[in-house]
Amino acid sequence: MRAALLHEIGQDKLEVLDDVEAVGFGPGKVRLRIRATGLCHSDVSAMSGVLPQPAPFIPGHEGAGEVLDVGDGVTGLSAGDRVLVCWLPSCGECPSCRRGQTQLCLAGFMNAGTPNFKRPGKDVFGFAGTGTFTEEVVVGAGCAVPIPDDVPFEIAALIGCGVTTGLGAAINTAQVEAGSSVAVIGCGGVGISTIQGARVNGAAQIVAVDPVASRREAALRFGATEALAPDELADARQRITSGEGFDYVFEVVGKSATARTAYENTRRGGTLCIVGAGAMDDNFQVNMFELFFDEKRILPSMYGGGDVLRSYERAIALWRAGRIDLESMITHRVRLDGINDALDQMRTGESLRTCIEI
Repeated sequence: MRAALLHEIGQDKLEVLDDVEAVGFGPGKVRLRIRATGLCHSDVSAMSGVLPQPAPFIPGHEGAGEVLDVGDGVTGLSAGDRVLVCWLPSCGECPSCRRGQTQLCLAGFMNAGTPNFKRPGKDVFGFAGTGTFTEEVVVGAGCAVPIPDDVPFEIAALIGCGVTTGLGAAINTAQVEAGSSVAVIGCGGVGISTIQGARVNGAAQIVAVDPVASRREAALRFGATEALAPDELADARQRITSGEGFDYVFEVVGKSATARTAYENTRRGGTLCIVGAGAMDDNFQVNMFELFFDEKRILPSMYGGGDVLRSYERAIALWRAGRIDLESMITHRVRLDGINDALDQMRTGESLRTCIEI
């Protein structure tokens, strides 16, 4: 079957091959035919080594498709079912799951170290235990979440990661209050979803911050009340909040420098929400006095900070009701052969989300 593969960490191009095989099918597993997958910045971060991932590997974790076959012991799924790919399934048994923090379950991460593809003479990993830049993939049954018939595959794919992460950061983690002021630093697909979540919760001011003009323009269409280049944020803080700082600031880049900027633009007693996934050697620093004196809440948000199955259902309900716009987030569409063009468009900021039709 065909798949897009990264041979070594640090390479910036994928090779589309036709000699890849999905492996590991058996009890508790399902075989999926991928129909659509989104290109998420985490895929690029794994390729560059910012996020840990063994190689060679097939990127992609934001996918949707159809069930081809189910292994022994799998219930609730049948061949032909339409599903989205959940890259962080919960086991339901670990301490995090028992506390209701299923997004912190480590069971899904354990899959990332087991190859689920192979080529002649070589094992191949799937990113985050999935790997959706391919025609077929074998995953645990918990990674295949049924979707209603009225949800297109490309919409379901977005809900599988970026939309759930951004909406959840605003709604679950930060719990943005109606009438509040919000700044979102980084306006790619996840940042745009964060803006939509803040709008759903009734924020009065939503300031989008991004160095790319096209993303700033997009942010206004998705609910931002104004959109600024990074060097304009200090003036906006003075003008909108009289210098106090915003009630909520979301860092959706994954770098300590932007996290520090976000901290400095959060009001005393306000909330800084870290949404971007960064490198293990990039350290965010605050001094002990400001940590105590400013009483700012620093809240990391992992995969939307809540039960992902409930978050999927909420995203679908909001989309059906017209409260969030998911179709317009897809700014580019390519076939698998165009994956490297899509990577370039993401790196330059030209695209919000690219749908790869497989």
